[in-house]
Amino acid sequence: MTGVSDLLSGERLAVQLSELGVRRGGVLLVHASMRSVGAVDGGVRTMVDALRLAVGPEGTLVVPAITPENSDTSPAYRRSVHGLTDEAREAVRAAMPPFDRATTPAPSVGRLAEAVRLTPGAERSGHPQTSFAALGPAARTLTAGHSPDCHYGEASPLARLYACDARILLLGTGFDTCTAFHLAEYRVTRPPRRRYRCVVTAQGLRRWWEYEDVDLDDSDFAALGRDFERSDTTGAVRAGPVGAAHSRLVRLTAAVDFAAGWLDEHRVARPADPAEAIRP
Repeated sequence: MTGVSDLLSGERLAVQLSELGVRRGGVLLVHASMRSVGAVDGGVRTMVDALRLAVGPEGTLVVPAITPENSDTSPAYRRSVHGLTDEAREAVRAAMPPFDRATTPAPSVGRLAEAVRLTPGAERSGHPQTSFAALGPAARTLTAGHSPDCHYGEASPLARLYACDARILLLGTGFDTCTAFHLAEYRVTRPPRRRYRCVVTAQGLRRWWEYEDVDLDDSDFAALGRDFERSDTTGAVRAGPVGAAHSRLVRLTAAVDFAAGWLDEHRVARPADPAEAIRP
């Protein structure tokens, strides 16, 4: 049993974040596993407060707030309907709620991201599948204008994070969760494209919306991250503990630039999903 003296304080966590290299006044994109961090006095709210303390009042926190639950072209949907009858699949589709920027939860990104999203004053981008939430002076600028047919490309918050030299905090998570690598998928030579569908609200009515975007694939991000970390000679990746979690602080521009070259070199064309492929 964990005693009171064993609980991690917000002040201690903020010190560790600063020792890792988190900058006051900077912009920080966070991916977190609270389970890896360990027992925190005050739980996830204390972790959010520690992050805000580390970046200071001039700094901005950003988290992914993705919502695959309202799409029938997402891996989450395909897993959920595997083995179901056509009638049962249609029932799942009919029950999918439309995306609402203010209220739609993002359970797949973890407790800390949800805590940031729900914090008073947080801003959220408007993409119905791959929104971001942010807290701080730059939150509104970073989340504004997220094009609904651009998950993670030049019309998304990731491009703005790149432009402002943000840092990525992998808090007890690996490079397989590094959302910023998706920006590199838009910057490779002739990125493959596909169709996506999700449920949205238009003029007060629930409807399905279909759009075309880059064919996203995070299945090789762990290998990409290992090669990036091994090749780093500039200090773009720093590692250290935050609570009990082995964590990394990563310069986003370096990660994206390396990833664009790595993906061009390592990826081969994948067979398109016949249902979603873009045909000439």
